[in-house]
Amino acid sequence: MNRNRIWYGGLVIITIVLGILSRRISGLPEFIAIYSGDTLWALMVFLGIAFVFKNVSIKYVMLMAFVVAFGIELSQLYHAPWIDAIRATTLGGLVLGYGFLWSDLVCYSVGILIGGIIELLMNEKS
Repeated sequence: MNRNRIWYGGLVIITIVLGILSRRISGLPEFIAIYSGDTLWALMVFLGIAFVFKNVSIKYVMLMAFVVAFGIELSQLYHAPWIDAIRATTLGGLVLGYGFLWSDLVCYSVGILIGGIIELLMNEKS
């Protein structure tokens, strides 16, 4: 596997913009408004790992994305003043989240699977 970092960097930026817009645009269907941000966040994690580790397998990228995404979600069960202060900032909240939700784990799984599918489709065309 040899990923094009320009493509993956661009996909990361597009995914970040879409994720932020999903939280800012009013009038989206409720299901999309509730779950798209978390799904796109996990897709961004997948793409970011693929960007950094450009020569590893899709399975490895997916595994690492699951570890990162689920690890951050599980970290939301821990509350101490120092980490809650980080979460209270805009960037800290976007990266670390605010509170544990089981539905986030489902969204993360969908986002990572979408990343794997996108990568498989990109590899078929090359």
